[in-house]
Amino acid sequence: MTDLSHFIDGSRVAGTSGRTADVFDPTAGTVAAQVPLASREEVDAAVASAKKAQPEWAAMNPQRRARVLLKFVELAHQNMDELAPLLSSEHGKTVPDAKGDWQRGLEVVEFCAGAPHLLKGEYSTGVGTGIDVYSIRQPLGVVAAITPFNFPAMIPLWKIGPALATGNAVVLKPSERDPSVPLRIAELFLEAGLPAGVLNVVNGDKDAVDALLEHDDVKAVGFVGSTPIAHYIYENAAKYGKRAQCFGGAKNHMIVMPDADLDHAADALIGAGYGSAGERCMAISVAVPVGQETADALVAKLTERIADLTVGPSLAEDSDYGPMVTAEAKQRVLDYIQIGIDEGAELAHDGRDLVVEGHEDGFFVGPVLFDNVTSDMRIYREEIFGPVLSIVRADDYEEALRLPTEHEYGNGVAIFTRDGDTARNFATRVETGMVGVNVPIPVPIAYYTFGGWKASGFGDLNQHGTDAFRFYTKTKTVTQSWPTGVREGASFVIPTMS
Repeated sequence: MTDLSHFIDGSRVAGTSGRTADVFDPTAGTVAAQVPLASREEVDAAVASAKKAQPEWAAMNPQRRARVLLKFVELAHQNMDELAPLLSSEHGKTVPDAKGDWQRGLEVVEFCAGAPHLLKGEYSTGVGTGIDVYSIRQPLGVVAAITPFNFPAMIPLWKIGPALATGNAVVLKPSERDPSVPLRIAELFLEAGLPAGVLNVVNGDKDAVDALLEHDDVKAVGFVGSTPIAHYIYENAAKYGKRAQCFGGAKNHMIVMPDADLDHAADALIGAGYGSAGERCMAISVAVPVGQETADALVAKLTERIADLTVGPSLAEDSDYGPMVTAEAKQRVLDYIQIGIDEGAELAHDGRDLVVEGHEDGFFVGPVLFDNVTSDMRIYREEIFGPVLSIVRADDYEEALRLPTEHEYGNGVAIFTRDGDTARNFATRVETGMVGVNVPIPVPIAYYTFGGWKASGFGDLNQHGTDAFRFYTKTKTVTQSWPTGVREGASFVIPTMS
């Protein structure tokens, strides 16, 4: 069994709190490692290291910082045959899916290499007699990132990339369920030329989170996870005077119109609903076919495809998806399946009895399909975060539109149709932050921003894209006048543009 560590001031550091958490091999269902849970003193040490290193990093010109980011991207690609299986072995997603996890994070880092352009301010001459005004963007200082288990490469990189590009130092608190990849990220950044202390990793639980929230030297907090914790962090960040961008849970719908290509829609639902065992904040968990004929045909196609899915070890080449991350995560899904049955939903396909030969103790859940789900059921209202797809039948387009619009969560939504007018109407009216048109998982590319509405997101600025550069910088506006030799004496009137 491996003992993991923190990464502080440029090297791995053994934990001193005496508290640890188990890290599992979800395929085998066994404990693979122990990870230390940081004390407040260890968080303080990480923040102190970041605070000491940040001024020199901020003073480096943006182009040189960008070169470090690009070198990191190069090293990550060179080491992908190690990095992807490492991610798979702790999380449970397949190796191709793990490579996608890394790639989507690296694309944001690549975008952040454009910092020399993205950090440019504004300049106006002659706003008054002999007066110019200009703005500059400056780093915040030390920032914290608190990231989830389901994307142990992508989401840390979504936080780290723009924070470093803008001249900040980062203290990363990743999920204690799969901490090895974030530690490797820190090591690769050091190898890429990042000065020691600019990126620190502390593993921990609520104690570490609270220590970061309460620390005077931490100026901003970025979080991705469940909605209750997102709200807690957002609320406490405000209490302690910090910026915050906090992203929570989701219940992503996919509307299937009668004119949609149903084979295309069914394939999209299989991948978006069951990929990564449903442990994605952008997973489609609700399909809304419009009209009974559409619903019957879609359910038939889904049932046929589900029967062909291969659920198996995360490192197996033929696995469509692997196990869930922990036994607790598996049990939560099993509990929700029973809730759905008790509420009267029709269990069209039951994945609870799945056994993977040779891995009988692994945290596997087979694909589950519920039909005739209604909007008052818990399996519709609440995030399950597992391989469970619910069919909510809508009589018409307006009913289908109302479902995601009125839902508590507003992360992502998709519509499948061949009608451009319907698609445009839907994209305009639906109350969610991200919309896909014939795209089941509408995660924006790196130079647009990612963020949900309503209970899916707290904060004014989104992740990656130009919003990230705004979030991790503060704007300073300078008004300057160079005397021309004319003296008019003291003025007691507020300056105006008249």
